[in-house]
Amino acid sequence: MTRNKQVAPQARNKTTENRKTDKAPAENSRAVADKPTKPPEGHLRPKSGISRAADKSGVAKLFVLDTNVLMHDPTSLFRFEEHDIYLPMVTLEELDNHKKGMSEVARNARQVSRSLDALVGDVVDDQIDHGIPLSKLGNKDAKGRLFFQTKLQNADLPEGLPVGKADNQILGVVRGLEAETPGRAVVLVSKDINMRIKARAMGLPAEDYFNDHVLEDTDLLYSGIQQLPDDFWIKHGKGIESWQENKHGTGYTFYRLSGPLVPSLLVNQFVFIEPKNGEPAFYGEVTQINGKTAVLQTLRDYGHAKNSVWGITARNREQNFALNLLMNPDCDFVTLLGQAGTGKTLLALAAGLAQVLETKTYNEIIVTRVTVPVGEDIGFLPGTEEEKMGPWMGAFDDNLEVLNKSDSDAGEWGRAATQDLIRSRIKIKSLNFMRGRTFVNKFLIIDEAQNLTPKQIKTLVTRAGPGTKIICLGNIAQIDTPYLTEGSSGLTYVVDRFKGWSHSGHVTLARGERSRLADHASDVL
Repeated sequence: MTRNKQVAPQARNKTTENRKTDKAPAENSRAVADKPTKPPEGHLRPKSGISRAADKSGVAKLFVLDTNVLMHDPTSLFRFEEHDIYLPMVTLEELDNHKKGMSEVARNARQVSRSLDALVGDVVDDQIDHGIPLSKLGNKDAKGRLFFQTKLQNADLPEGLPVGKADNQILGVVRGLEAETPGRAVVLVSKDINMRIKARAMGLPAEDYFNDHVLEDTDLLYSGIQQLPDDFWIKHGKGIESWQENKHGTGYTFYRLSGPLVPSLLVNQFVFIEPKNGEPAFYGEVTQINGKTAVLQTLRDYGHAKNSVWGITARNREQNFALNLLMNPDCDFVTLLGQAGTGKTLLALAAGLAQVLETKTYNEIIVTRVTVPVGEDIGFLPGTEEEKMGPWMGAFDDNLEVLNKSDSDAGEWGRAATQDLIRSRIKIKSLNFMRGRTFVNKFLIIDEAQNLTPKQIKTLVTRAGPGTKIICLGNIAQIDTPYLTEGSSGLTYVVDRFKGWSHSGHVTLARGERSRLADHASDVL
C-alpha cells in the first residue's frame, strides 16, 4: 500500500479574480550551506487525522480537487496512486473560465480539459456515477477512479458565508460527500492556504498538493561532493591500479579501486580527504563506476596562479571543483548552487571567456535569466531585446568589470579594446523567445535558475545542440517566483535528475568569497 505522495508549488496565477493564493516565503528560507535539524515527521506533509487514519487502515481516500491544483499541475489527475478523485462542477466551470490566453495557467487549463475529454469520451451515462478508471489513458500508476459531481449537494455551511462564492461551493461539496459516504476518508486538496484554513475551521480535512516536490527535504539534495573517511585507502587499497594520462594538455593520475564505499559514489562526484598529521590532501573526481569498481581521477589545481582562468584562481576547495567541471569539455551540463557571494557567476563567466576567446572551444557566450523583480515592477523597458534585458544583467556587468581589471598590463586603451571584444562575444537573451531555438557550439549560462519551474528549465536545456555547454547557477534559498519552493524549483529538479550522468556535474559552493561584510551579513541577517 502506498501513501498519497503529494507536493507543493510551481509558479501559477490566482484561480479566480477574488481568490487569493499564497506566495512561497523564499526570503526566510535557510541558506544552502546550513544544516539545521531535520523537521519533525509531518512538518512537510501536514495531514488531517482522517487522512492519517486512512493511511494506517489501507483504505483508498476520495480527494476533492480545487481548480488551482489542476492549473498548477495538469497531470495531477494521474498522480494520486490508488486513491479516487472527485471534481465538483465549480472546478470545471473555473477551468472553462481560464482556458483562454497564452499564459501558463491557460495552457494548463486546456491540457486538463483535453485529458478529461479523453477520459469521458466513450463512457456510457451510468458509468460516470460509478467512476471512470484513471488508468484508462495508459497511466498505470493511477489505480483510482474519477468521479464528477452529477447532482446538487445539500450541505449546511456556516451562516453568513456567501453561497455563490466558488470556494464555499467546493467546501459545501466536501461536507455533502462526508454526509453521503460515512466512513469514507474525503479530503480536500488545494494550493490556496486560505481555502485550507477555512476548511479546517469548518472541521473538514484539507491538504496541500505535494506531488511536484522533487525532495521532501532540501538537506537531502545532492551536493556533488563527498568527504572520504581517513581510513579510505586502507579499506580500498587492496588490488588498486594506478596510471597516468594526458587529457586536454594536462597530466592526470587515475586510480581503479574497489571497496565498501564504491556503491555510494556517483560519476563526476568529487571526493576529498583533508590533510592530517602533515599528510598531503587528496582531491579527486569519480570518472567511472563499473559495478563494485570505481575510477578516481586527480584534479587540476585551479588555485595555483599558473592555472588561472581569465585571471581568476580558485579561493577554496569547492571553487576548484567547480572550475574543473566548467573547464572540462566532456561535461555538457553543469549546475552550481550556493548562497550569495560564493563566486558562481564569476567562475562561470571566467570559464566561458577562456573557452570562447582563448581555446575557441565555443564561439559565443549566451546569458539568460528569469525576469522576476524582487520589489515592485518598474514597468515596460524601452529598446531591443538586449537593451530590455540590460537591467536584469547587472550581476554580469559587475563580474565583467572584475575580469577586465585583472589585465593590469594592457593599459586603459587595451582594457577598452578587450571590453569591446568581450561584449561582441556575449549575447543577452530573454527566456520568452527560447522556444524552438537550437544553440550550436555555445556556452549558455542560465542565471538565477532557482526561479525557473521544472517545465521552463526543460525548455531551456533541450535547446542545446552539438558542442553546447549549459551552466545553471542559483541559490534555492532566494526564490522570488510565486508558488515555487525549494523542493519544487526547476534547479532542484535538474540537480536531482542529472546526478550520476557521465556528461554532467554539480557542485554546491559553501564558502562566501565576496567580502567579510557580505559573509557576516549572510550569517547574521
